[in-house]
Amino acid sequence: MPLPSLTQKNCVMLKKLKLENILFLDIETVPEFESFQELSEEKKLLWEDKSKYQRKEDFTAAEFYDRAGIWAEFGKIVCISVGYFTFKNDERTFRTTSFQGNESTLLTEFKKLLNEYFNKPKHLLCAHNGKEFDFPFIARRMLIHGIELPSKLNLFGKKPWEVPHLDTLELWKFGDYKNFTSLKLLTHILGIPSPKEDIDGSQVRDVFYHDNNLNRIISYCERDVVAIAQIILKFRQEKLLTENEIVSV
Repeated sequence: MPLPSLTQKNCVMLKKLKLENILFLDIETVPEFESFQELSEEKKLLWEDKSKYQRKEDFTAAEFYDRAGIWAEFGKIVCISVGYFTFKNDERTFRTTSFQGNESTLLTEFKKLLNEYFNKPKHLLCAHNGKEFDFPFIARRMLIHGIELPSKLNLFGKKPWEVPHLDTLELWKFGDYKNFTSLKLLTHILGIPSPKEDIDGSQVRDVFYHDNNLNRIISYCERDVVAIAQIILKFRQEKLLTENEIVSV
């Protein structure tokens, strides 16, 4: 009898997972400083070298600095939003909350959540493009701040199947590693309400530095977390969350 395909295995395993054992998350990042001029002279040179491949001859290093938030070495996290399912008397609730403000503080608080409530082998972290962005970004910023990595982010020596991470982008790829599908596109084609009803990732920097509106960023980040949970429900062929089932705490 032939072994089931990778796609079949993923679908079967996904349905076997208990939703309450998954912590859904999303992060919002911005450049470490508002402007390129605030960098030290050494950091300016390092940024020029780091960004030269992406910007080519189209932008100067200073002009390209608006995009520095996508690199952990030059950006910082301003918000980590998480969500998790609870079940009581056959009723489900999806609770969201956010860690915000000073980066070292929010990272420490996020680590505390992982260590106290999501530290067992059964627990998983789930994000969209999390394996390429969210998870390594959080880990790198923790190390920069001298924060010891929690077990769920410490991947040293772990085999691929031991990594406690789910990635909705990876699940959607079905082995097609050249494909990238944004969260906005994936929610649209799956019939899930879009989380990008107010702002998108390209606007976070301006909302943070120009508008000083962190609450708007937090709301956006929490909508992304809900969307990621909805995608997992869709993959499992279960009913999507209704507004009455979503609670911000």
